Amino acid sequence: MTECKDTACPLVPRIEALERDSEHNKEAHKDFYSRLENSHTAVALIEERMSQIKADTEEIKEAVQEMKDKPAKRWDGIVEKAIWAIIAAVIAFLLARVGLV
Repeated sequence: MTECKDTACPLVPRIEALERDSEHNKEAHKDFYSRLENSHTAVALIEERMSQIKADTEEIKEAVQEMKDKPAKRWDGIVEKAIWAIIAAVIAFLLARVGLV
């Protein structure tokens, strides 16, 4: 293989072009890895937000369930009071029949 010893070597422009490409590629790789790191950060942020949304959704579900159960609790309270009123009336009637009241 012949070596070029002067500046008129035909390979010099090719070597210089490859060195420029190498520098360009270094910058492109830095940019690529920077964008990759930014995407990792963005994914972590999205995961955190999803966790918060999930927690908020659970709270909302619990609140909705409480609101759904509230009328049933009221109805149960009304029925319980009505039963106690009937029992009290029956006891009062029986005591009146016996003559204690």
